[in-house]
Amino acid sequence: MTGCLHKAGSPICYKDEEEIRMNLKGRHFLKLMDYTPEEILHLVDLAEKLKKEKKQGILHRHHEGKNIALIFEKTSTRTRCAFEVAARDLGMQATYLDPSASQIGKKESIADTARVLGRMFDGIEYRGYGQEIVEELAKYAGVPVWNGLTNEFHPTQMIADLLTIREHLGRIKGVRFVYMGDARYNMGNSLMVTCAKLGMHFVACTSKNYFPDAKLVEYCENVAKETGATITLSEDVETATKDADVIYTDVWVSMGEPDEAWAERIKELLPYQVNAKVMENAGANAIFMHCLPAYHDLNTTVGREVYEKFGLEEIEVTNEVFESSQSVVFDEAENRMHSIKAIMLATLGE
Repeated sequence: MTGCLHKAGSPICYKDEEEIRMNLKGRHFLKLMDYTPEEILHLVDLAEKLKKEKKQGILHRHHEGKNIALIFEKTSTRTRCAFEVAARDLGMQATYLDPSASQIGKKESIADTARVLGRMFDGIEYRGYGQEIVEELAKYAGVPVWNGLTNEFHPTQMIADLLTIREHLGRIKGVRFVYMGDARYNMGNSLMVTCAKLGMHFVACTSKNYFPDAKLVEYCENVAKETGATITLSEDVETATKDADVIYTDVWVSMGEPDEAWAERIKELLPYQVNAKVMENAGANAIFMHCLPAYHDLNTTVGREVYEKFGLEEIEVTNEVFESSQSVVFDEAENRMHSIKAIMLATLGE
């Protein structure tokens, strides 16, 4: 096998697949703060390899007969489908536990749930609320635990995003990455950590009330000193988005938050909507990314409710941008499956 392994943005050619194999067997995947830049890029490379095999019809059922549990305290179309398809491609069976089926932390403690499921399954995915829940699952499970999303971090999305960026821009290191909107929670946190780890230039473009946590910013700034990354917090849209390589946004109100949050968010974040002017300022070669779902029209219940209350037909991104040639959101969504497959394969043993 021949090809190139991208480390910190510089291609390193290899002659044999054994040379790029990295032992991550038995590791949890809870947040990218737990992984080195080389380990993160290995997962991107593995996702790329598995994606090519999938497109070529090459089977990779490396974990035939294994079983995984999918705990969903928050529902999701992309995360569930990505894990289930990825599991089947690897030869595994997946058991889905929806919010009503799981007793985690209710009738059974997190530690007890972990010890029960860890004896029945080879790996456990958790998507829900506090990061402390997935961390405690990992402490007691005895098998790899994967974070499908918590309030604080969304690491599986990061591998998909990195794969998408490299596919469209041809590089990762040095990319100027602008995140617009509410940068205080899982997406803003994870993207800032990712950029710091991989030598990218992260900009949180939003109201100062929606900047990331100061302690996490300090952590990322310290990491950036070693990788060549930069961390910038800006309220100025024109300056922040000028010549950006990536413009990224997410919904302004997350699942489980009260409806009253919309009024506050719209008031403060509407100036940070991704629109044609923003993309023009970034430049013709910039790409637009969104982890989905996106409120870019009136074809959703939430979109219609916001329109009825606030008169907005589009929220965090305009339909013009969402449907433009610069938008790579569906490549990004597909890459969730390839990336999750890589994460499971690597942590269960390649």
